[in-house]
Amino acid sequence: MSRASETVARIRRLPRDRPLLTLGLAVLVVELVGASGAVFTAQGLAGWYGTLERPALAPPNWVFGPVWTTLFALIGVAAWLVWRRADESPRKVRLAAIAFVAQFALNLAWSAAFFGLQRIGVALVVIVLLWLLIAATISTFARVDRRAGALLVPYLLWVSFAVYLNYGFWTLN
Repeated sequence: MSRASETVARIRRLPRDRPLLTLGLAVLVVELVGASGAVFTAQGLAGWYGTLERPALAPPNWVFGPVWTTLFALIGVAAWLVWRRADESPRKVRLAAIAFVAQFALNLAWSAAFFGLQRIGVALVVIVLLWLLIAATISTFARVDRRAGALLVPYLLWVSFAVYLNYGFWTLN
């Protein structure tokens, strides 16, 4: 077995060998990567966002931090549950990982489009694509571990609400 193969095998076994450590690591990584979108959010909140006409159901700004922190924790746990099955279902896990990375990239792209570029219409297209990729990620995660798919449902629901908000901002502004 080559060194690269041994390393991959060790990484695949790590969640089973060190469950608490890897669970914490998975949640921490998702929280940190998710928080990186706040760079764009901070740019837009500084002035531009406050000038926008808000949709009727838009929550106060302070709601978003706790909601996203909770969602990213759930996403991290879901990713860890999938990672734990890497030895048993490598193809399914690989497909789930691809869907996961793609939806996460779009999640960050939405913050960049909406707050960074201040392009509400572009952000609306991105968030609709994000919604579709989250649904695909739920499906691929559930094929590996049903609990992992279920943990992403609140994320899909929140992004559904965010689609409404984004559409509202687009039509009002």
